[in-house]
Amino acid sequence: MRPPKPPSRPDRVSLWRYGRLFRKDILSAQPARLYRAWMAEFRTPFFRSFLINQPDLLQIVLRERPDDFPKSNRISEGLRPLLGNSVFLSNHETWKRQRRIIDPAFEGGRLRDTFPAMQAAAEAAAARLRQSGQEPVDIEPLASHMAADVIFRTLFSIPIEHETAAQVYRLFRDYQRSQPILNLAAFVPLPRWMPRFFSRRTRQTAKEIRALITDLTSARMAQIEAGTAPDDLATKIMITADPATGERFSTEEMVDQVAIFFLAGHETSASALAWALYLLAISPDWQDRVAAEAQDWGEGTFSQMSWLRLSRDVFREALRLYPPVPMMVREAQCTEQFRNREVPKGAQIVMSPWHLHRHERLWDRPDDFDPDRWHTDNGRSCQRSAYMPFSAGARVCPGAGFAMVEGPLLLSTLLRDVRVEPVLDREPVPVAHLTVRAKDGIWLRVSRRQD
Repeated sequence: MRPPKPPSRPDRVSLWRYGRLFRKDILSAQPARLYRAWMAEFRTPFFRSFLINQPDLLQIVLRERPDDFPKSNRISEGLRPLLGNSVFLSNHETWKRQRRIIDPAFEGGRLRDTFPAMQAAAEAAAARLRQSGQEPVDIEPLASHMAADVIFRTLFSIPIEHETAAQVYRLFRDYQRSQPILNLAAFVPLPRWMPRFFSRRTRQTAKEIRALITDLTSARMAQIEAGTAPDDLATKIMITADPATGERFSTEEMVDQVAIFFLAGHETSASALAWALYLLAISPDWQDRVAAEAQDWGEGTFSQMSWLRLSRDVFREALRLYPPVPMMVREAQCTEQFRNREVPKGAQIVMSPWHLHRHERLWDRPDDFDPDRWHTDNGRSCQRSAYMPFSAGARVCPGAGFAMVEGPLLLSTLLRDVRVEPVLDREPVPVAHLTVRAKDGIWLRVSRRQD
């Protein structure tokens, strides 16, 4: 099954036109040749950027020598007002310390502890979806609501209906529509004196979100000191000491981390879930198979998640076709040689799941929706070398395991009782805001599934 056509792919664009297209939407700005290229260079009067799709080069940057290619400071220019010095933006020893404290909270045994809260959010979402009626609904806000509910229940033991949670969710909705995941300066580097592309409103919204998260974090600190804190992810992270130094996160540091947990756990999951539902809406045979699997599973346990094989394959395929974070940027710390071409110190290294996952020289039928591909030789090979919805190597998202439990669980729970169908003449067009979303929403018809 072929999903909607990807954004238009111009063959060649001038730097000026590229900049204009990039400001509008980074996906439609990408020329067709990048879906075939192993490496591409973008020169400006100031310095150079290199997009790499070649698997062995990705291996060097992400797995073999990550310290030589830290996160580019330019990517932080638009996100730091919200994320501060969180694990998503930090580098070197600061980042390593943060991961030593955060990673234990997302180990397999800890995920088992969060599963009941995740399952409660899934059932609440299914109940809301059953009440949608026959009129077309934009599934994106519903997916965002579901994912936000999961995060608040697992992180702070509060549902989305909680007053503070509801305010944070509302403000994040405003923020994600106004702020692209990549500043133009990250992909086409600009001199420092040129203005950056985020508004005063974006900064103000980030400030309001951080103030609300500070209230939640301070209250949890007080509960920990009083011995009354619930045993959720926030508590686990806040009481974990760095094994190297014995230090814990301060309240301000924890606010930074909660901001990225909510962004990564809410925005990215919502994006993937909405696209997965759309892909199943236009693939009714696959939808029926997922629904039958979900009905057989019922309300299974964490140890039975491996039974949701079809749902997991569909979710992985949605992450391939519509990776929530379409591009990542690193910076070369010294002069390199990639494909017999000099990559100077300070050059921006752009790694693009959006291009890599649809690369014509790597994947069989790269633009087709085919969850069965994960059980073919090509699919297994590409999963190892050309699939990175959560990044890869040392900087792989600490919540990747969390997401791969949450996504299939939500998908199965929703489709157990309802059927989704596409709406005529409302084919979604993917664009990049904070994550890959649809330009005018993803509109589906929802009906009760008859046994």
